[in-house]
Amino acid sequence: MTDSEIVEETIAFVKETLKGAEGGHDWFHIQRVFKNTLLIAKDEQVNILVVSLGALLHDIADAKFNNGNEAIGPKLAMEFLSSIGVDPKVISHVVDIIENISFKSSLEVSKNKFSSPELAVVQDADRLDAIGAIGIARAFNYGGFKNRELYNPDIAPNLNMSKEEYKKSTAPTINHFYEKLLLLKEKMNTVSGKNIAEQRHQFMLNYLEQFFLEWNGNS
Repeated sequence: MTDSEIVEETIAFVKETLKGAEGGHDWFHIQRVFKNTLLIAKDEQVNILVVSLGALLHDIADAKFNNGNEAIGPKLAMEFLSSIGVDPKVISHVVDIIENISFKSSLEVSKNKFSSPELAVVQDADRLDAIGAIGIARAFNYGGFKNRELYNPDIAPNLNMSKEEYKKSTAPTINHFYEKLLLLKEKMNTVSGKNIAEQRHQFMLNYLEQFFLEWNGNS
């Protein structure tokens, strides 16, 4: 099977697996991350098959929709890629990406964290989809899915969360901007990721300014 055939098989698998998924973590999210990945990869020295598969499979079984179980996604990806005969070294790299891509992983203190140029590219692509106009839409879509408040002035953002605190948080959606979304610009790995993030970050700041004007009856 050629690399392009492997990618096409994976696309079909992901589309089928994510049917009916929450709107911020559905096939269209994967598709956007895949496109961002290929865009960023043009300026990086990376294995295109690895970043393609990492992007397509990074949310195949997101822990937040599986009772916090972080092992299901990597296991499902490994089983699928093995079933279509992908090189074991490629599979191992893709699984490493899935296990280390999330924002909550960055909250974990570890001296032996996995890193690679491929992870850096896919991570940036995923983070870009969490900010800007689509990032805002995804945040409120997930907040609605979990029946969370839009905003509550009595609940301050927690700016020093541990990984476990982040996973268990039920804070209003506006808090998520301060606890994650506005932090992502500085966490970008690649030059392309940083450049794209600048405009999206500013859009979020403009949005929040307008949000609070309207909340306080000033606009």
